[in-house]
Amino acid sequence: MVKGLGLDLCEISRMEKLLENDRFLTRYFNEGEIGYIRSKGKSAAQTMAGIYAAKEALAKALGTGITFELKEISIFHDEAGMPGYSLSGKAAETGQGDRFWLSISHDGGIAAAVCVREDRD
Repeated sequence: MVKGLGLDLCEISRMEKLLENDRFLTRYFNEGEIGYIRSKGKSAAQTMAGIYAAKEALAKALGTGITFELKEISIFHDEAGMPGYSLSGKAAETGQGDRFWLSISHDGGIAAAVCVREDRD
């Protein structure tokens, strides 16, 4: 059963400006995400915008807004490239027992992410 839905958009140009800002990166992204973003070369800002939008989309799907550190939401990609979530801290407590589905897209200078929250049962 679907319990929540979150959608977020992020301007890629905004992330281009913040890409070299280590303070911003370390505040919102974990070491694995930062490494993944930096490994993308010319598309690093696009990747960063998608990951940031994915974090915001999950907070919206939870229905709580951002009541925890965004670093508690970790975005990963499986072998096939499918994105997913790994939660820790208060984010994990809030979403305990739930399953989250994620889709990320980029077009026209915008990154978009959709998160669906559902019961595991």
